[in-house]
Amino acid sequence: MSKTMKAAVFVEPGRIEIREKSIPDVGPNDALMKITTTTICGTDVHILKGEYPVASGLTVGHEPVGIIEKLGSAVTGYREGQRVIAGAICPNFNSYAAQDGYPSQDGSYLMHSGQCGCHGYAATAGWRFGNKIDGAQAEYLLVPDAQANLAPIPDGLDDDQVLMCPDIMSTGFKGAENANIRVGDTVAIFAQGPIGLCATAGARLLGATTVIGVDGNAHRLEMARTWGADVVLNINECDVVDEIMKLTQGKGVDSAIEALGSQATFESALRVLKPGGTLSSLGVYSSDLKIPLGAFAAGLGDHRINTALCPGGKERMRRLMNVIQSNRLDLSAMVTHRFDLENIVEAYDLFSHQRDNVLKVSVKPS
Repeated sequence: MSKTMKAAVFVEPGRIEIREKSIPDVGPNDALMKITTTTICGTDVHILKGEYPVASGLTVGHEPVGIIEKLGSAVTGYREGQRVIAGAICPNFNSYAAQDGYPSQDGSYLMHSGQCGCHGYAATAGWRFGNKIDGAQAEYLLVPDAQANLAPIPDGLDDDQVLMCPDIMSTGFKGAENANIRVGDTVAIFAQGPIGLCATAGARLLGATTVIGVDGNAHRLEMARTWGADVVLNINECDVVDEIMKLTQGKGVDSAIEALGSQATFESALRVLKPGGTLSSLGVYSSDLKIPLGAFAAGLGDHRINTALCPGGKERMRRLMNVIQSNRLDLSAMVTHRFDLENIVEAYDLFSHQRDNVLKVSVKPS
């Protein structure tokens, strides 16, 4: 086995390139994963643009599918050569934050360097791959706390079928779960990118009987119909707030899911929400949000606003793969373009500019 590997490395804003890096050593609680397929996330584009800061030289990416190359001495119940995924969020489940029910916010691993106090609570710190440690857009990935974070892939499922589980499916479903959806509800999902499409599918699976998909891209709206939307509204063709209020006879929706991260989509989601409804926010915002007084009912409307970072860990991944294995949902069609790892810069250019109706790209090491 070579001592080096190819990896997509953040160099500076506007520049990610393929470099040779050392294959990481495996500690007792770790596993080394040979990547067979990964992908690019919208958050990776934020990193590329310098909108989300990471260290220069960091390997990016947080959506791994692969094979166990080497196991740490303390990791049991797995075998080398086994096909696995790991969640984009890979916390230490022994931490205070995890045992408090918020593993995605676990920053306990930062404490030894003095970066984070208060028993390791830190917003988004459970997201390590491609954020705080080297990520998945490489030939190999070191998975920390492997006992809790590796999930075996069921027989019969290929890489494309499980590629969305580590992040996109987990995030979209969390948006639906946070929306407090009940059987018979009406739900509006603002933005039908990959996460919004998964939120649309999740809303249907949770029992919503009227699912409204909102976007400005006609192709994505057609995909929304495929994955569960009963009604689709194009922001370029109508006043979607007005249309949704008409569809609900003026009541508003039971739940609204915001899946983009902009003032316009957040505000629209709040404006269509019924009194007592839930706004589930999934977007990554880059500036302060303003809450319109009327839509907020001056703070007296019994609204609930939930935010989330997708859950990780092997149990979350197992449940998501169960959904796929039971034929409740097939997200493999979300892979619209394929690239070798050596051509990932080209893949970033396509994905970041949203050309050629791209949804997700498959990236495979040679």
